[in-house]
Amino acid sequence: MPRIPVVATKDAGLLTKLLYRFAIRRFGAVPEPFAVAAHQPALLRASGIHELLVAKAVKNLPVNIQELAQYRTAVRLGCSWCVDFGTMLQKHHGLDIERLKNIDDYATSDLFTHQERLALAYADAMSDTPVSVTDGQVAELEREFGRAGLWELTYLIGLENLRARTNSALDITDQGFTSGDACRVPLPG
Repeated sequence: MPRIPVVATKDAGLLTKLLYRFAIRRFGAVPEPFAVAAHQPALLRASGIHELLVAKAVKNLPVNIQELAQYRTAVRLGCSWCVDFGTMLQKHHGLDIERLKNIDDYATSDLFTHQERLALAYADAMSDTPVSVTDGQVAELEREFGRAGLWELTYLIGLENLRARTNSALDITDQGFTSGDACRVPLPG
């Protein structure tokens, strides 16, 4: 149970109820971070709009790189909610979620490509405290993904740091978006 209780639908304002409906249509359930954030409806709306805009703005970075880097960040920071939700998103994108069991061995595992290893190492370095990113790392990522792709990767990892640290601070834990190999939420039509 989170440190701040969720706002029940019956207690939510009209706009928050509409956001809950949208979330249920999109994810099959209201994500608990939304329902906790509903205590401050203006920030809930700002966050929701931001998430939608980020999803539309990222165009240069391959989906597997986006999803794996965010997933690795969630694992590193111990956000079980983010890991659960991120696994569901990877499944919905048709990515291999079985290999996520080997994420800690990405540096030496044949399950991950060279590009994925670079992005995962960057997620680790950005999630360290203090941040341990090197000039060489950034230069190699820029060669691999271009400047726009590098910026997208950096932004997504930073955003996942925000999500994971916020959820962890408020003790928002996994919600059951995935259950073993099956995804509770049906794949999008």
